Amino acid sequence: MKKILPVLALFISAFSLAQTPCVNGVAGGYPCDGIDFLSRLSLNDLGASSGNDSWGWTDPQDGKEYAIMGLSNGAAFVDISDPVNPVYLGKLPTHTDSSTWRDIKVYNNYAFVVSEASGHGMQVFDLTRLRSVANPPATFSEDAYYGGFGHCHNIVINEETGYAYAVGTSSFGGGPHFVNIQDPLNPVAAGGFSGDNYCHDAQVVMYDGPDADYAGREILFGSNEDRVSIVDVTDKANPQGISNGFYGSVEYTHQGWLTEDKRYFIIGDELDESSFGFNTRTIIFDVSDLDNPFVHFEYEGDTEAIDHNGYVVGNDFYLSSYRAGLRIIDISDIENGNMSETKYFDTYPNNDSANFDGAWSVYPYFASGNIVISDIDRGLFIVRDHLLGLNDNSVSNFAIAPNPAKNFVTISSKAEPISQVEIFNVLGQKVMDQNFEASLSENINISNLQAGMYVMKINAATTKRLLID
Repeated sequence: MKKILPVLALFISAFSLAQTPCVNGVAGGYPCDGIDFLSRLSLNDLGASSGNDSWGWTDPQDGKEYAIMGLSNGAAFVDISDPVNPVYLGKLPTHTDSSTWRDIKVYNNYAFVVSEASGHGMQVFDLTRLRSVANPPATFSEDAYYGGFGHCHNIVINEETGYAYAVGTSSFGGGPHFVNIQDPLNPVAAGGFSGDNYCHDAQVVMYDGPDADYAGREILFGSNEDRVSIVDVTDKANPQGISNGFYGSVEYTHQGWLTEDKRYFIIGDELDESSFGFNTRTIIFDVSDLDNPFVHFEYEGDTEAIDHNGYVVGNDFYLSSYRAGLRIIDISDIENGNMSETKYFDTYPNNDSANFDGAWSVYPYFASGNIVISDIDRGLFIVRDHLLGLNDNSVSNFAIAPNPAKNFVTISSKAEPISQVEIFNVLGQKVMDQNFEASLSENINISNLQAGMYVMKINAATTKRLLID
């Protein structure tokens, strides 16, 4: 395990560590570096034979956090507000048959679930039902259903516009199938795009990146088997292909995610490690000119494992890397062609070979700093960055919004009055300390703080992660 700088050690000592800290390269029997182990629910606990995708939901009413995990036979919902003692609340069974593939995304307090199972379509589940589960685990029913397609490999949602993009269906040649979900209980078909090969996965954003030609447009970045596909989907009735990005030694362009400045698109090829013998390879595209994407550089990790799903939070790239587990890669110097692994938690201790076992996906967007890993063989893991391994037993008492924030952030409480708020940077330095007259809501000016990750401590007890854009 890497040595911790003295100032970091002081920072950590100020708080209680997580349940099983990463010490000498091990946490809870799993290899690690800088990531603490909080808890695990096995496949047996979840009543399934295999696991797949994962996502998360934070209840805006009380700030409680919930993990959602795709399983062979449905989607599981887990209360992780106490991450050391997660509560399996229940399962939404598959709409038709069991399947190796299931995918979930969230919009406006609803979960949208698709699967490769024949005739499955899209299930809609009201997540607010999780607030009052009397005798968990419950067997849930779907609240709405969309049958405009049958099997589906993946679902993408642009939360800013209220549109879902189902990819890998039998419609539109496997290209994105548009669904208006602005009224979640009444999904409406909205067209599709068939102009550029089968789409395996995608990210859709309201574009505010460096290419002024597309400012304010809704842009889809697709991982389309042998290429990156960039499509303007603003006009659902007339989507326009913009460009393709190609790279060498292509085997299966699987999934990608934009950096937060939208200058780079980081993708993984799912079969290149086994076909060409690379160590875990990540391809970084420069997409600053959407009409002319090109390979900026390639990064190879330290193991032979196959990469699967990756997501960006600030200057970190969270990569689920099958048999190598979760890998966190520093992308702060991506402009100069430099990336480096800084932390990991290996959910598959046996080996790091190029096979399809271990970590399928990761969800790193909880404000608490809790990270969810869904493992094909071992179920649901909850882990946390060692530097954020803080005692957060009252995580449900306070809600923070927005998060990420820019100039102001509001802290609200349903019961416990807010008397003090402290903010620390990642070096453990206190950058803000404010006292209040014990109110239930406070609006805090953070405009003087630089963009990055911080830890907010409320009433000298509860800790939250705060991201500043």
